[in-house]
Amino acid sequence: MPIFSPFRMLPYGCLATGDRSGLIEVVSTSETIADIQLNSSNVAAAAAFNKDALLNWLKEYNSGDDLDRAIEEFTLSCAGYCVASYVLGIGDRHSDNIMVKKTGQLFHIDFGHILGNFKSKFGIKRERVPFILTYDFIHVIQQGKTGNTEKFGRFRQCCEDAYLILRRHGNLFITLFALMLTAGLPELTSVKDIQYLKDSLALGKSEEEALKQFKQKFDEALRESWTTKVNWMAHTVRKDYRS
Repeated sequence: MPIFSPFRMLPYGCLATGDRSGLIEVVSTSETIADIQLNSSNVAAAAAFNKDALLNWLKEYNSGDDLDRAIEEFTLSCAGYCVASYVLGIGDRHSDNIMVKKTGQLFHIDFGHILGNFKSKFGIKRERVPFILTYDFIHVIQQGKTGNTEKFGRFRQCCEDAYLILRRHGNLFITLFALMLTAGLPELTSVKDIQYLKDSLALGKSEEEALKQFKQKFDEALRESWTTKVNWMAHTVRKDYRS
């Protein structure tokens, strides 16, 4: 859709070939966050907490103006996916379900859990943030400079702009999801499931109230991002053990 193009998102192609089979487009020159972090650390448990790993990986493949472009690609695509994953309630966002191209584009994969159906263990929610926004992402956006508030401010503004753009197309999204009620998706079976979209887009509120709601979610995502890192650490340790 044209509304996604300013945010450099990567909606890779999917083609159903049967009831339980299909084809997914391969995105070349890309790696998962988990692999990038693991390859930069000798200790699996520490890999998820290495805030320099992602920026150093981009620097490995880009320099000078190319690095600036890669960081710009990362900034815009990260903003787009932050908003999209929040609005759609996409769960299971571990570090193998988020990837980055060598040119900087960040993108998400594996959308098996949607509309706020977040995974839990022993009755405890494993995912406690509205969307994934970690400090290593911010480290890239700020070009490795902790005081680069101008870059961070622009990123935040991109997120807010993206949210309002999606919200203005809210009725279209509601209609599209309503058409999929009979498609057999396990987490989209009734009109009640669509309520998540209405709530995340704040369709019953004014634009000012909706933006205030999103700003609160943005702050929450950043404030509670440590829980994401703990989840990523557990995932990385399991991944390393199995290999």
